[in-house]
Amino acid sequence: MPSGKICRFNSLSLKILLAFITGVLLSIALLILLGMVVKERLPGIHLTDYTRALARQLQFDAHGQPIGFREQVDYPQWIYSSLKEELAYRVVDADGKVVLMSPGAQQWPPIPQLTAPVAGGFKFQFQLQGKDYRGISNLYFMEGKRWFIQVSTSSRIVDFLHRGFALPFIRLGIALFSLVLFVVFGLCAWVTLAWSLRPLRQASAGAATISPRSLDARLPTAGVPTEIFPLIDSFNQALSRLEAGFRNQQDFLAKAAHELKTPLTLIRAEVELMSDCTEARELLLARVEHLSRQVQQLLILAEASEPLSYHFAPVDVADVAHDSARFLQRIAEETRVNLTLTFRNATVVWNADRGALFTLLKNLMENAIQHAPAGSDVQVEINAQTITLRDCGPGVAVDELPLLFTRFWRGAHRRDCGAGLGLAICEEIAVAHGWTLTAENVQPGLRLRLCVTGE
Repeated sequence: MPSGKICRFNSLSLKILLAFITGVLLSIALLILLGMVVKERLPGIHLTDYTRALARQLQFDAHGQPIGFREQVDYPQWIYSSLKEELAYRVVDADGKVVLMSPGAQQWPPIPQLTAPVAGGFKFQFQLQGKDYRGISNLYFMEGKRWFIQVSTSSRIVDFLHRGFALPFIRLGIALFSLVLFVVFGLCAWVTLAWSLRPLRQASAGAATISPRSLDARLPTAGVPTEIFPLIDSFNQALSRLEAGFRNQQDFLAKAAHELKTPLTLIRAEVELMSDCTEARELLLARVEHLSRQVQQLLILAEASEPLSYHFAPVDVADVAHDSARFLQRIAEETRVNLTLTFRNATVVWNADRGALFTLLKNLMENAIQHAPAGSDVQVEINAQTITLRDCGPGVAVDELPLLFTRFWRGAHRRDCGAGLGLAICEEIAVAHGWTLTAENVQPGLRLRLCVTGE
């Protein structure tokens, strides 16, 4: 997604709102379905159901007169005989004549509205032996004639059906519906949030990989919600400014060091031509040598901190180690330190920048030589995945170990007047290759370990 372009339909709020609307609609649909099931399955709730069921099952003879009912499953005929004191029906013609009735209907009191049902449908109620009854009378046209189907039920049977069957069923229905509602809303929310927050997780993972050596990387903005897009875009702009500042700093460091080399070379030449004061000349040459070394180290550090300066290829580690040892042979002889190389594998090949690996090993060996006592050994052991250097010097104080790879920090027991950048350069090279460089005190001395696998 280009910078500054925001998709209005990619709103996190809109997605969450749509998720809740979907959940509500599904809940309403489930509630309607549950209501339909309750309406169809619970007995004794609506007397209209009885009248309709009876009307559908009514049978007639050849003269069009009702003669009985067909047996059915939902409302069987035996219930009217078994529960004659609780449930009864009558079939009345247009003249108010009773043509069919259940045993319980024989006890109905003479209600004028029932004996002369001139209206369509109506409700009625009465008392019999101290019990309340409620009923309904509905008009139906069957076989070309008007018929009134009348059904009554006692209040106690209705109360029993409600309390004994309806309420437990409703409680169970509410519990099941609540569970289904929870699952539906939970799934909707989980799916929506997982879908909506995926770009944020990707951006977070991308941010975790950004380092001073990958400042050209930017967080992905494709699919980022509208509310989060300005934050991601601002972060990418901050990275751009940070990258520009870092590049300027590295360029300044390299250019300043480069510009200092020529004046130092000229000063060295002029000092060497001095003949009248040998003592002063030697002192000045030492100072110039120290400054030249610092400038050279700054140039190497600037190059090691730039990822584009590395060219990776398979490198024979043993060959590079031998070159580094030969380069430092004179220094080792001057300090009377024995530099020993040990190879645990016949061939060790790493994917690395050869020049950078040479600088790394040279600095590690030189650091060990400068801290090793005269007449002691500096042991370099090369394995398939690690390179270990150990000297027999005084080591490093425990509280100073974290400072060992800090720029311009120098140990107290070093012989030369280094700039304190050697180990910092080593760490820069190791990090650029994805290696790890660690240090630990041993008895005696200090052990540095370079691990290719990062373990």
